[in-house]
Amino acid sequence: MLNNDKKNVMAVIPARGGSKGIFKKNIKYLAGKPLIVWTIEMSLKTPCIDRVIVSTDSEDITDVARDFGAEVPFLRPPELAQDDTPDLPVYQHALAWMEESENYCPDIVVWLRPTAPLRTSEDIKGAVNKLLETNADWVRSVCLVEHHPYWMYRMENERLDSFVRGVDIRKYYQRHLLPPVYRINGAVDVAWRKTVMEKELSYSGDVCAYVMPVERSIDIDTVQDLAFTEFLLKGKYK
Repeated sequence: MLNNDKKNVMAVIPARGGSKGIFKKNIKYLAGKPLIVWTIEMSLKTPCIDRVIVSTDSEDITDVARDFGAEVPFLRPPELAQDDTPDLPVYQHALAWMEESENYCPDIVVWLRPTAPLRTSEDIKGAVNKLLETNADWVRSVCLVEHHPYWMYRMENERLDSFVRGVDIRKYYQRHLLPPVYRINGAVDVAWRKTVMEKELSYSGDVCAYVMPVERSIDIDTVQDLAFTEFLLKGKYK
């Protein structure tokens, strides 16, 4: 494991006030505390992270975040808190504000979505160390897919056709024969500041994977996701 004491690392937790799937999702209670708090507490427990910033447009989220130890030095502009707002300008706004208002320029930015509450401090630290080891533009957390694309189909006129064309699926009639395929799980994204501010790369360029287990890769998007995660957490922490 590399020593990253010389690198300044800022965690950014993006948390819009609006949510289509679950009303006020980021502060919805999960196993006894607001959803965003699981990410705030894990960030604060991670030694390599120097500052934990919440980027939000919501006063309610601001109050919760500050109560649990995160910094909310600014409110995100409404135009950067829409349903279709991409991540890159939100990164850039946070980094630019910190530089202009506090003269603070971290070397590394860690993007931690509140919807992935099962990630651990070791996952965050591991992804940061992966960036240091590889000097990639980005490190993105992934996990093995639960449903392999070779076993997926298109349907036209009620007839099934292989989703991945050109593959002889007869060769993959058992799960252990399938080649490993990974999906982005949304738990941890790590980049150099220059990747975001100078190269302006949004999850592109040289992207390295940090592999997480499926059981820590839940991404809460629906009420069903929330209920299932509640079940898992209550079982773990009872």
